[in-house]
Amino acid sequence: MAFGSAATPAPQQLQGTSAPSFKSHQELKTALHRDLLNKIDLEKLTSLQDVRARTQVQNVIYDLIGAANVPLSGAEKERICREVLHEVFGLGPLEPLLQDASITDILVNTHRQVYIERGGMLELTSVVFKDAAHLRHIIDKIVSNVGRRVDESSPMCDARLDDGSRVNVIIPPLAIDGPIMSIRRFGRTPIGVEQLLAKHAITSPMLELLKSAVKARLNIIVSGGTGAGKTTLLNALSSFISKRERIVTIEDSAELQMQQPHVVRMECRPPNVEGKGAVRQRELVINALRMRPDRIVLGEVRGGEALDMLQAMNTGHDGSLTTIHANNPRDAIARLETMSLMAEINLPDRAIRQQIASAVSIIVQVARLSDGTRRVTQISEVTGVSDDMVTLQDIFVFDRLGIGANGRVLGRFRATGLRPTFAERLKASGIQLPPNIFEHVYEVQ
Repeated sequence: MAFGSAATPAPQQLQGTSAPSFKSHQELKTALHRDLLNKIDLEKLTSLQDVRARTQVQNVIYDLIGAANVPLSGAEKERICREVLHEVFGLGPLEPLLQDASITDILVNTHRQVYIERGGMLELTSVVFKDAAHLRHIIDKIVSNVGRRVDESSPMCDARLDDGSRVNVIIPPLAIDGPIMSIRRFGRTPIGVEQLLAKHAITSPMLELLKSAVKARLNIIVSGGTGAGKTTLLNALSSFISKRERIVTIEDSAELQMQQPHVVRMECRPPNVEGKGAVRQRELVINALRMRPDRIVLGEVRGGEALDMLQAMNTGHDGSLTTIHANNPRDAIARLETMSLMAEINLPDRAIRQQIASAVSIIVQVARLSDGTRRVTQISEVTGVSDDMVTLQDIFVFDRLGIGANGRVLGRFRATGLRPTFAERLKASGIQLPPNIFEHVYEVQ
């Protein structure tokens, strides 16, 4: 059994013929949680099946509530029981938010304040933690689950939840007012191309072009700002990769959701307490080349690994995918140049630009608009180098035309009429694009 014998007396704090004085709902919940932990064996509890364990814990909670002799309605007892179960098995006050599929971001600004993002807009919630120690307990539970740590010597940490959601934590002394945590939600079922089309994030002709590019093994970079939907689009594009190919993914904190059967996932490792043992993305990219990959998918390029990724793209690893933080395709090229210089290899600027022009075929720009919607705003082709500059041409663009009466951004997706130079490569791969794909115009109301 996971619990003590039936003869174990009820905790003293909850005993008595008269109702104990609890100043708040939170104090009662905390007392129940503490006394519950005194009655159960956590090691044995974790060995039980989840449903059975929850049932046993729930029974003990109701016994403790009865022993507390506190006047509570049936609904209040259920609420207390549910919240204590969240503390034992989940992430405490955050559990109801994590169970709401419409929430895309959970932003914990110290234990006193929690915001969420729903539909691209921020909302303040009524969720609070008991104190900073309570929030730290939840943070420690998250980071320890993925073998990481956060303390005064290492006050920043990236982690992930079981469903793939990305977590960033920063604690004092860097966080002045108390622990801060940001959770970027990724559902257990990744957003597919059908949902992107339904949300008008992209149009069918644009998607058809990108699908053809992935199948023809063109190298694609998804560019955008924070929260623009880069990883979501990358996951959607990866669904077009053949199931017969071997995919190697490299991430700082694992969040990609590949649907193919032959996927090898690698994740960076932070330094240990002594500041040693860190494994960065660049080392994983170099190692991936020895793993016989058909495709390399880099979650986000952010440092010297940019040069190794470009070299991999230029040496037989076609069809690679990655994301980058940038405001437009031109800025994405500039950031690639800057990050390649971070590799500390003395290459002239022209050589780096030649590497970029040879390696990258398409840059897909995504943006989060003022009304919270996310759109693919540009699909640009890298055409070469001219006058020591990497040249680009837009194939599809999203024109913003104004704001509607309901606050929605009005605009249109349109083809520029330019036929990409890689069209011949698509044809050589046996892919025929519809003849009118480069005349497409679609209004968004």
